[in-house]
Amino acid sequence: MKHILTTTMIVLFAISPFISNAQQPDLFAADSTNKTQTKITIATFKNTRLINGHSVETLGAGIMDFRIHHRFGFLNQGLYDFFGLDNATTFLGFDYGITNRLTVGISRSGYLKQMEGFAKYRLLRQSTGKVNMPVSVTFQASVINKTADITSSVTNLKYNSSEKTAYTYQFLIARKLSEGASLQIMPTLVHYNLAPNTTSSNDYYSLGFGGRQKISKRISINAEYYYQFNKIDNTYFNSLAVGVDIETGGHVFQLHFTNSTGMTEPTFIHETTGDWGKGEVHFGFNVSRVFVIKKPKEFRN
Repeated sequence: MKHILTTTMIVLFAISPFISNAQQPDLFAADSTNKTQTKITIATFKNTRLINGHSVETLGAGIMDFRIHHRFGFLNQGLYDFFGLDNATTFLGFDYGITNRLTVGISRSGYLKQMEGFAKYRLLRQSTGKVNMPVSVTFQASVINKTADITSSVTNLKYNSSEKTAYTYQFLIARKLSEGASLQIMPTLVHYNLAPNTTSSNDYYSLGFGGRQKISKRISINAEYYYQFNKIDNTYFNSLAVGVDIETGGHVFQLHFTNSTGMTEPTFIHETTGDWGKGEVHFGFNVSRVFVIKKPKEFRN
């Protein structure tokens, strides 16, 4: 039933541009900066997510982004599980632009039954002219709670809600190098209320790297990698994802391969169990569909 529901929503997303005559906005609102004095760099990325993690982009004021993320099983599960396609994990999220700089969102992930809330604020925008800013900077903070029953291997007691909560803090720093190429780095702190094991820390640090290269007007190749400065233990791997973005008017399709099962920052940055060398890689896709809840004063070209 879960797969049928997900497939139905995806089909509705795909046909909605053909059954609606409403103008579809770009994902991001126009900036009110006087462009005769300062030229603001727009569309560093065409989506608010690189692949697993956030991009520097925020939604325009009054725009809602309904997201479906889907991860199938590992490719090395073989023909019996149709190379992972018989198994799937789903993420559903709603993001909303409070202002052109502030976006908030909530989501539900089937993996460990996680609930997530986040806020991201655009601190700086890349620009030239009167204001010459070489990079765009966005700050993102989120909280996740694993609502699945998790039992301590030491005490054999179930963790309470607070013990299953983690927080993420990120600076997203990006530069659009040309019309087709963009790069981003993501210094990140993840704090677990309860240390993942008795000998580990509550705080984990990583540095993410991401980029986009357009190969046509509406198609780009994206990549994302997170290096962990301290690991929970040696059973976890650094997260690596590569994929293709396809922009189709009001929504963006992202097809990708990743070794991460989780789709929230703590689970894909520090709890990735997949080993690319062993074929422990998921095929997945993200679908982003934007709606105008409060009409912006102008749309960006």
